[in-house]
Amino acid sequence: MTETAANVRTAEVAAYLAARMCHDFISPASAIASGLDLLEDPSAQDMREEAMGLIVSSSKKLADLLSFSRVAFGASASAETFDVRELEKLTAGVFGHMRAELAWAVDVAAVNKPAARTLLNLAQMAGAALPTGGTAKVQAVQEGASVAVAVEATGPRARLRPEVLAGLQGQPLGEGLHGHWVQAYYTHLFVGDAGGRVFADVQEERVVFAATLPA
Repeated sequence: MTETAANVRTAEVAAYLAARMCHDFISPASAIASGLDLLEDPSAQDMREEAMGLIVSSSKKLADLLSFSRVAFGASASAETFDVRELEKLTAGVFGHMRAELAWAVDVAAVNKPAARTLLNLAQMAGAALPTGGTAKVQAVQEGASVAVAVEATGPRARLRPEVLAGLQGQPLGEGLHGHWVQAYYTHLFVGDAGGRVFADVQEERVVFAATLPA
């Protein structure tokens, strides 16, 4: 861990991660509650179909986010190796609720835990870098004793928030939203702990994330 990274307390990172996940989950959870309220409202019986549609779509979004976060943020601690087909399924579930499209081109059958977390987190950050749509291409290959990960976000308004770049570089949060920063900072931490490196490159209408980790 770098000296700069050590300046951010573990408890602070944990609090920011918890807040980030709660922020992701609260929207679909609130929508489910709103749908249930409509079903129970005698004066809104003509909206039952809309209420059921809201409940179904929000339930799927919440389930997709929970399944993704369980692996991306490390709660699935018992597994040491992950089938990339399962990782693709988790990532596709999250992209189903984004404007960006997912192109999965991972050329390995299974990866270790740090590489799995790297794939998921970089993919989600790539989707967030395409607010008006585009394509996030996720690639990974094993080269000798290392796994190389590259995630390319391409779209008409592709951009990377300064706090995301700062987090990937291991810098403490300055100005900006902690929810975006903490995912990048967390990725920097676990990639570094695994003996790897992660970085991003920003170009016009294109953001590239890359990482190398021991296989």
